[in-house]
Amino acid sequence: MGAEREARACAAFYGSLGIAEPVLSCLRCLRHFAGSTTKRCKDKHLEEALLLSRALSESLRALGEAEARPLLRCVLAFQMEATGSSSSFQKLEQLVTQLAVGKEALLTQEVGVLLAGLGLQGEVLSPEDLQSVCMFMEESSLGRQHWQQNLALLLQRLATTLCWVLQSQPPPSGTWGYLVIKACLQLFQALSKDVAPLVWSAEGKSETLQSLLRLLLEVVWGKAPNKDTRLLAGTALSMLLNTAPQPERGATAVLVLFQLPDRGIGELKFGELTVEIPPVMEPDGLEKLVLTRGLLTCCKTDILSCQLQSFTHQACLLLSVVFPALCALTREQKDCHYYCFQACALWLQRLRESLPDLWRLTGSPVLARDTELLRQLTQLLWDNAETPVEGVSEFIHSSFRLLLEIYHLECQHFQDQERPLYKQMLQRVISMPWQIKARYVPLCAIVPYVGSQQVLDVYPDLPQHLLSCLSTNHLCPAATEVYKALVRQQCTEQQDGQRGAKVALTERWALRWLPLLSQALRSSLPILQTNAANHLLTWTLQQLPATQALLATRFSGWDTASLRAWVSLLKAQKSVSGVLPLQGDTLERLSCCLGAREEGVRLAALGLLCCSPSTNRPLSDSELGLLREFLPLNLNCDSSSFRQLLQAAVRKALVRLRDSSLAQLRGKVPQDTQPGEGQLAQAVGFVEWLLQLSITSLSPGSNYQRKKTALLLLAAVLETCTDTWSPDRKKGQPPRTMATLLSYARQSGCWDFFSQPNLLALLSCLQDSTNEIRDLASELLVRYFPTTFPEPIAVALFQLAQDALSSPRVQEAEAGAMLMKTILQKSDSSTMKSLALEAKAAPTLPNRGLCFAQHLLHTLQAQFTVARQDLLQAAATAPMHGAITALRRCLLQVPEVATSMQVAETAQSWQELLTHLVTMARDITSFFLGALQSQQGPGADEQAAAPSFADMGNAIGSLIMLGKGRGQEEEEDSVLLSEEHSLILTCCWVSVKEIGLLLGGLAELLLAPALAARLRPLLPLPTLQMATRVFQEILLRCRHWGAVEGCSMGFTKFCTALLNHPDVELQAIPQTVLEQGLEALSGPRSSSITRRAAGFPMLFLCIVSGEAPGQARPLLTRCVQTLLALATTALPQDWDQTLDLPQVCALHVLQTLVRGAGLGGALLRHATPMVALALRGLGSPCWAMRNAAIQLFSALTSRLLGQQRSRCEGCPAEGVSLQAFLGQHPQLGAVLLSELTAAAGPAPGEPCLRPALHAILTLLAQLQPGTDGPGSPSARFLEPLLGLAESPVYAVRAMAAKALVPVVPPPQRCGLLLKLTRQLPAAPAWVHSHNTVHGRLLQMQALLAPALGTDGLSAEALHPVALALEARGWLLTPAQRCPLIRAAFLQVLALLPASFSPSFAQHICDTISAELGSLLPGGKPSCAELQVGLATLHQTMAHFLCSEAARLEDRERIGAVCLLLRQLNRDVQLAVLSWVIARQGGTCKELEKALGLTLLESLRSVLQERRDKEFLRLYLEALLHLYREPSSWCQEASCKLQGSSAACLEMLLHMVEAECPGPDLLFQALCAASLLLAHWFADEDSTLVERWCTVLEKCSRSASSEVLRLAAACSLQTAGANVVRWSLHAACPSLVPVALRLINVGIHLLQDEEREVRHKASGFGSLLRQDPKEPLQDSCVFVQDNVGLQALLQLLLGEFGEHPETFDSLLQHLPVPDLRGIMEELEANRATSLYKEDEPNVFAEPAVLAQQLLPVLLQLLEKAPGSSLLRASALRWLTATGPGVLCDLQYCKRHWDQGAAACRGMKALGCAKLHVTVAVLLVRARLAVQVLRVLGESATSVPGLGCSAQELEQELVLVQGLLAQHGLAPVPSQGDAPGQPEPSSRAA
Repeated sequence: MGAEREARACAAFYGSLGIAEPVLSCLRCLRHFAGSTTKRCKDKHLEEALLLSRALSESLRALGEAEARPLLRCVLAFQMEATGSSSSFQKLEQLVTQLAVGKEALLTQEVGVLLAGLGLQGEVLSPEDLQSVCMFMEESSLGRQHWQQNLALLLQRLATTLCWVLQSQPPPSGTWGYLVIKACLQLFQALSKDVAPLVWSAEGKSETLQSLLRLLLEVVWGKAPNKDTRLLAGTALSMLLNTAPQPERGATAVLVLFQLPDRGIGELKFGELTVEIPPVMEPDGLEKLVLTRGLLTCCKTDILSCQLQSFTHQACLLLSVVFPALCALTREQKDCHYYCFQACALWLQRLRESLPDLWRLTGSPVLARDTELLRQLTQLLWDNAETPVEGVSEFIHSSFRLLLEIYHLECQHFQDQERPLYKQMLQRVISMPWQIKARYVPLCAIVPYVGSQQVLDVYPDLPQHLLSCLSTNHLCPAATEVYKALVRQQCTEQQDGQRGAKVALTERWALRWLPLLSQALRSSLPILQTNAANHLLTWTLQQLPATQALLATRFSGWDTASLRAWVSLLKAQKSVSGVLPLQGDTLERLSCCLGAREEGVRLAALGLLCCSPSTNRPLSDSELGLLREFLPLNLNCDSSSFRQLLQAAVRKALVRLRDSSLAQLRGKVPQDTQPGEGQLAQAVGFVEWLLQLSITSLSPGSNYQRKKTALLLLAAVLETCTDTWSPDRKKGQPPRTMATLLSYARQSGCWDFFSQPNLLALLSCLQDSTNEIRDLASELLVRYFPTTFPEPIAVALFQLAQDALSSPRVQEAEAGAMLMKTILQKSDSSTMKSLALEAKAAPTLPNRGLCFAQHLLHTLQAQFTVARQDLLQAAATAPMHGAITALRRCLLQVPEVATSMQVAETAQSWQELLTHLVTMARDITSFFLGALQSQQGPGADEQAAAPSFADMGNAIGSLIMLGKGRGQEEEEDSVLLSEEHSLILTCCWVSVKEIGLLLGGLAELLLAPALAARLRPLLPLPTLQMATRVFQEILLRCRHWGAVEGCSMGFTKFCTALLNHPDVELQAIPQTVLEQGLEALSGPRSSSITRRAAGFPMLFLCIVSGEAPGQARPLLTRCVQTLLALATTALPQDWDQTLDLPQVCALHVLQTLVRGAGLGGALLRHATPMVALALRGLGSPCWAMRNAAIQLFSALTSRLLGQQRSRCEGCPAEGVSLQAFLGQHPQLGAVLLSELTAAAGPAPGEPCLRPALHAILTLLAQLQPGTDGPGSPSARFLEPLLGLAESPVYAVRAMAAKALVPVVPPPQRCGLLLKLTRQLPAAPAWVHSHNTVHGRLLQMQALLAPALGTDGLSAEALHPVALALEARGWLLTPAQRCPLIRAAFLQVLALLPASFSPSFAQHICDTISAELGSLLPGGKPSCAELQVGLATLHQTMAHFLCSEAARLEDRERIGAVCLLLRQLNRDVQLAVLSWVIARQGGTCKELEKALGLTLLESLRSVLQERRDKEFLRLYLEALLHLYREPSSWCQEASCKLQGSSAACLEMLLHMVEAECPGPDLLFQALCAASLLLAHWFADEDSTLVERWCTVLEKCSRSASSEVLRLAAACSLQTAGANVVRWSLHAACPSLVPVALRLINVGIHLLQDEEREVRHKASGFGSLLRQDPKEPLQDSCVFVQDNVGLQALLQLLLGEFGEHPETFDSLLQHLPVPDLRGIMEELEANRATSLYKEDEPNVFAEPAVLAQQLLPVLLQLLEKAPGSSLLRASALRWLTATGPGVLCDLQYCKRHWDQGAAACRGMKALGCAKLHVTVAVLLVRARLAVQVLRVLGESATSVPGLGCSAQELEQELVLVQGLLAQHGLAPVPSQGDAPGQPEPSSRAA
């Protein structure tokens, strides 16, 4: 606080001087700077102080030194306290320098006095003093000058401090030692000229520096345990070496340091300094890394490259000392991979810098082609290229680039033209699988040296591999760099060869890259399309603008892929050119994209609208118009990612509107834009419209999706268009001139962001049932709205929160907690007085946070008292979880509360409250766990383990009986839990979970090291020990996983806070708990711990996860080693199967540790013994041991191979290669290999079954092939895996084949295939083992199968294999008696069909035809007896014939496949049908057509038979698949059904109507009926159409299953549009009612809660957007759901508006409101039940739909004067509903006047039913007004109405205004619903 004291003295001094005002302003800025907690705020205040200092400097210059001294001293005091931030220190340095202009001597004097005061309390410098030394040495010239003058004193202080740090017990924090070393380093660097004589001169050598050198060596050799400190000490030693006057002397000193480990005890000569080597220095291997990294970091080049005199050959440090040490380090220091490879990259960098010196020294290339150095270096890089250690890959990548650059420089210097290294490296890259990321960086590095053409010629598959990489997130950056390197090289080569030939360059690019980019941009994989657009497209257009025309031609279609690609192209073009005019075809197509069904297309189009390279470029009229159409239609999208991206795009648009408006107000507008007042008003109007849209959509009657989107849009508006400063944000702060724009907007009557309706809308969100809505609404209220709520609102909210906290429903209680937190944050002292707080809370406590916490604590105490008396009543009326949650949120999530805890005045009160809180948490936990443990109730004694489910059930049953006052009566057994049972369980478990979260959060907040240094502990040791026991009790006695999970999160925070605390007693608490847990685990027990207490393994995980990740983990090591020792203990002879053995418990705990996300790589050090343990456990005679072992092995596999990175389904696989895996875990490779070897060749007498074998094979199968040679570690796995082909177990043979793939590098694959083929028997007599033959075939199949993203081996390379297979063709014939071997052989043949000779191909077909022909009636079977696997053989043969027919497109083969469908053999038919269905991407069109006709031809007979439901389902599914596109149907298909269409349709409809074949078959039957109906219609028999429509209506109901609703939607898309079009023809008027019913079904399905159902239903609307009187077009663009709904409404209005049924059909979608019933239920205040009845369709929004229907209904009524039938319909509706509407309006007016509404306003504000009812009532009232107007005099006779249209409208406006005041309706001036879209007539 020295700076604050100086500031007060300074203010007092200057108070009477003439410069008082600027000085005080400057001091105010400095005080704000010191009080700020975020960097942005600190920088802001310092910038203001700097501005003031420039004016103040002139005034100070005229004053004397005595007058200037206080201000300079004050600023220096602030600077001294800012030494923790370099940027703040630099700004204060500028400030003090500015103020001291003309008084530099005074400033020098003051700096000297300030620095001389460091360490006054003793010789040892504190961490703060050391920080000041470092900062003044680094950033202050005056500081350096002072230390230069006091060098001896500084050296003495540093030596004394370092000696004290190294000798202290217990050692101080690692930061202290680190700062001493840092000060030494900066001293050696900044004052090198002054330090040099002290080291290298005999006359000037310093004893102090000599002792400091000895201490530094002790640090390097491990006296300091902190790794970072040791590494920094190495850098400091290197910096001291740089002071050597001659390089040779420095090199000699380095050589002595490297030889030190081998010399033992003695003396070390460092220049003129002599250091005695103490005997305690025992090398651990890390000292060489420390020295090596230090040298490479900062040692001078001339020292590294000078000749070493002591070597016989021409040697230098860099080549002869450092590089051998570096190679040894990479092999030995497995725990320091990051630093080892950082040193490797540094070595290559220093080698490049030293090349001229090394060439002069050696006279030859350093990297000559045959040198050992080059071999070792390349081997080092390749062996570690795939290391998973974070950060290492970047060093490997830079090392590859440096290596090739050095090689290139040497080849140039020595004129070597061959340069074989490039070719070797390129070949190695090509031989690696594409999934390995490590191959792409060397490829990038090679390209500039060998040229793009050579790379693409040698590697023709590269474009396809890059395409696969783009669809895999972690490979995408590498693939992008390869593409850029190749294209950049092509540009360079073209410029070198043909300058100005841009056309040739574009053609050259198109030849190689146009197909790749086009395919990627048109891909259906979002990840591939997005990555190509973001990473390739824009860059390509920047480099080659002419490519835009080529790509535009490719994307000119109207299909989804073309539209998405076209939008991406336009967006890239806009980002490159800066502007993109939207007009004509472009505007029409973009509008179509904005309404497309696919979210990706809509988002891309939205991004195109909103983005701009310049933020001050305004949005055009067309862009704003499109946004106004788009946003209302996309508020209810149910994709979370869509909502986030929508918000990001709208935020960009708002930033453009804001910045362009500010530019216009400043008079600065971008070029090529037209300024004007209208543009500014348009921007303001759009923001106002968006604000109203968002607020209106927050109604509780809206669904979750709409509210979440509206909140995100509202957040974007408030963030962009208000002047609220957010200190915690680095970006997005408001511009300084924002107030100007706000003033303009408010003068226009807009941008009243914080109005009462907006506040009420957000308050309604605080009562939502979902956390996301509540949290986001609360954040907006707290961050942007005024600091306090109006008092009436605060009081009503507080009462609502109190009621919600007492609700048994968890969601309502959490809402109450959120309300409490928000009230606390939005209230002041006057508001607190008006709240109904506990009597003890308000008057005595000094601040709001403490007052609120005390109130909640009293509430919790009262609820606990009730629970002790009657737990059942407490669970129903006063559960404790709401109050505990409120305490957690108020104490942990309110920054002001955390700040008040740090104030000394309130510390005592806070400590008492927190102690009381922890005590109560202990009592509540013990009470709940005791209540669930025994039938004796809460007073039961605690047991060591958690109760069983039966015990808990009995205990709860007795509590229920006690609560009902019935004693211990027997209850009737029930499978379902009663509500009372659920009430008690919910109350107990949720409260226990919240207690764990609360205690953990408190420890995290209050035990922070920064707080520990300043205040006495708010959680003293006894309180923390009590909290520890609470955690132990929960984790050891709890069975509910939700409670365990919540408690585990809290306990992890708790342990982390304790272990990072400086107090040794606190650090010991987790270790004590760990020891107790290990003792309990290994000791005897009477029950099962891990089965009964799910939290027991979590206890260990929480403790070890709390250790600091960057340091040693002694607790983890101790835990794992103890568990391993326990698990390897031999099992007792007579174990009890009902109890968990200690060995089993140990395995379960190890598994939990491995799966723990927080341990990561720290646990991999123990991977080998854990894998060995798991494999051993798989062979245990105990089932529990085997079960635990397989779970542990599964967890280890996931951890060793890394988590699968997120990617879309269908993306290529990924993984690490076997070579890299063995390099990372060499000992683990030996364990796996020994087990494999034993399994492949068991000794005589050993069992053939190896329990661990399948697990090992599964692990190996998940790896990728590498590029290793015959001598590599992975090659040793080949023979054992080949030997497993003989295994008698099928699963072993199959998995061994998969595991063989990563062992065989791709270049060796053909050779091994040929070898395996030759091992197959050439004749039946040569078969010795069918298992071996089958195993060999499986291995061949695995090796031949192409990996995802590749085309497999070439036909040319496989030709020898094909020849060898032809010689063994008998394996396919009946001469081979085993059908499975025949099937496996055929599957191998199917993988290389193009490699066989024509005669053998014909032989295959003949053999298959003969085999399948024997299945026909009258055919001769190939085998008389039934054989196992014969059905599999027949199915394989059928699949082969289908694939060959599709590949060759041969009519004869197509006919043969169709003949198979006509067979009576079900296996063959099912095989063909399943093949058709599996070919999702399509196949030969001719084959599809023939199969479709065949299926249609047999459809009637199949439907008549329909005995086999599964066959019928597949049959119909295949038929629908073949005719999935409307264009697939042809005239020939109609002819096939001639005469049978009606019969087939009749049977299909009968199945759906009367039979119950199951939902899947119903789906196919209804869709098939719709397919037939779409292509057949006979006017004389329209009853089938009506029956079909009735079925759709039944299936589309919300109560129907999802499958049936989806079937209805698909059917509607297939045939609905046709029926509607038929109804519009003059010949079919009878179908008009059916058409209206179908449109009603479509409207209903477009509100379905399943997205797929809505998407299919939108297809119906899409088809009807075309001219309904014209034939359907094939190129229809399917639109989004809401656009489809608009299309249906417009169709009703335009084509069916004259029909009287239209009006009635639309009215069906308006629910009948029961306002009185809802209000009575709301006011009844009944006891809340635990469960709330689910809505049948949570996505539907009746209020929104009513608003959308209103304009359509009003327009229909406009046609009433010309239609008597429509007038009659309107009159009937008015007669039925008019009196009720008027009555409800009057009821609202009575109930919502000012007096009656106050008590129930807040509760009603969050009632969704009430909001929906009011919204529908207002729509009905407005409709009734219009009907009265239209009907005129004829409406006066309506009984019960008795008012005119004008009177009803006046009543409506009055009621709506009254409701709007309470947040239940939009204000009347805004119209019906400003946020709701009107039906759009724009055609897509």
